[in-house]
Amino acid sequence: MEHRYEIDSREGLVQYLAANLLPHGYWFYVTGRVPDGKDPFRIDAKLIAKYGVALSRQQRARRKLVGLANLQYVRWGRLWILLATHGDHPFFAEGGERVRDVRHCPLQVAGYSLTVRRGGFLKKSPGDERQTPDTKRRVRVQIARERYRDLKADLLELALRRSVEELGRALGGVAFEPYAPIRRQLLNLLRLMNAKRQEAGLAKIPPDVLRYRRRIVKPFGPKATSSASGLAPPGRASNVTWSPG
Repeated sequence: MEHRYEIDSREGLVQYLAANLLPHGYWFYVTGRVPDGKDPFRIDAKLIAKYGVALSRQQRARRKLVGLANLQYVRWGRLWILLATHGDHPFFAEGGERVRDVRHCPLQVAGYSLTVRRGGFLKKSPGDERQTPDTKRRVRVQIARERYRDLKADLLELALRRSVEELGRALGGVAFEPYAPIRRQLLNLLRLMNAKRQEAGLAKIPPDVLRYRRRIVKPFGPKATSSASGLAPPGRASNVTWSPG
């Protein structure tokens, strides 16, 4: 059967994780990189065969009913990620301490940080006097902490040295899709920059320089439809380790 796993862009990878996998309970993960000089498609085939990833929707549903975990596999460039749901599976024993839970250990991908958390409030409806606490687990996509600190230091250094137009282009050109938590991070940067400019008697940067709508992308391009079966000799799959070599 055809199994799509190769993702074209980092935006597509983050979107697929945030919209298609994490909301459906794929909270346990292991990441790795295809070593230089190794064929990524052979690594794909080994991991997909060993961990039984290429299943139909019906097969996954049956496994879930009897308490077995389901796995998903994705790769962007040379970065691969195996994700699992709750349940029994050799993945957990073999992964050991390398298996992370996205609810407690954010998944770091290309400068993004993805986690699953409870908390916050639901959007108020007309007539509501107070906000209702949100008790469901939600996927949060943010700029990773270290990347955000670097971005903050850079922009605050430029805040008094560049024109409003130049700073607007810098903020508007930040290379992260504006998921709601990222919008809040960027609005916080804008507030800090404007506070510095106000103290120096300079004009403020208007909030409309920021991009508030994220682009919806197609995670899988034409090349992503390759079938994992046949990419490596069948007998090789059992030799996969957590650092495929």
